[in-house]
Amino acid sequence: MSDKFPIRTCVNDEWIAADISPCMTLADYLRDELDLTGTHVGCEHGTCGACTVLVDGEPVRSCLMLAVQTDESSVTTVEGVSTPGELSSVQQAFNDNHAMQCGFCTPGFVVSLTALARQQPRATEEQLTATLDGHLCRCTGYQNILKAGRQILSDEGSDS
Repeated sequence: MSDKFPIRTCVNDEWIAADISPCMTLADYLRDELDLTGTHVGCEHGTCGACTVLVDGEPVRSCLMLAVQTDESSVTTVEGVSTPGELSSVQQAFNDNHAMQCGFCTPGFVVSLTALARQQPRATEEQLTATLDGHLCRCTGYQNILKAGRQILSDEGSDS
């Protein structure tokens, strides 16, 4: 009996087939097997949000999900939220509003806000706050992250 399990996953718009341990987390698969190190691992308990990625468009904590659960699914990491060489509107808003300091938590915030902008382009302040709840940042005090979120929603909402 093999200790590996075959999966086929679309990661950042590229289909990848692999044989992996059934116990490997999605975070470890992305970082260690695919070299997508933008997904940061902080607490490994799902509370800090640094490892947030999109699975079939929904934000998930990749430290809590097994990679085998993504078989035949689509995964988007922070590396996949923009076109190479360009910033997404979320990344641009973080830049415009100085919404990062050390940057460790930033990928999780960017991925979660990308999902919010796609799913709720006219989100309320309460929805913005709820999206950011569960993401921990030790450096910024969150005010500039909230400003970036407001800019994203303002920009996305005006596109309609």
